[in-house]
Amino acid sequence: MYLDTSVLIKLLVSEPDSGLFQEMLRGSLLSTSELAMTEVWSALLTKERNRQITARNRAAAWRVFIDRIQTKEIEMHPLGRVTLKKANGILEICHPKVPLRTLDAIHLAACDLSQDFPLCTTDARMHEAARVLRIPVIPEK
Repeated sequence: MYLDTSVLIKLLVSEPDSGLFQEMLRGSLLSTSELAMTEVWSALLTKERNRQITARNRAAAWRVFIDRIQTKEIEMHPLGRVTLKKANGILEICHPKVPLRTLDAIHLAACDLSQDFPLCTTDARMHEAARVLRIPVIPEK
């Protein structure tokens, strides 16, 4: 199962639907793109800046994330030229129907290349793009 950053964050810090995702993903093989290394860090810093978490919470969440990568609980797919080329193709396929953002296209490309279906995301644009691309996606919207 491929996780985008919105879902990864729910597994690292408490959000209203964190429990639902923790239960839904328990025991599943999880993967994401190396892009998540920067996106997760950015999201944690944003949560700290907005006083949703403390610096200590941020550091603890980051350690858990790195631990899950090192123990292969989360597999990291490489972010390289092939993925970026695939993302460009996805942007074109979705244009103009889905106003897909760059980083979302990269996640969709990594998911499609890895075939780690379904894609697990809470992002409405990614849901719409996944439907266009015929990529299985959860949770259903």
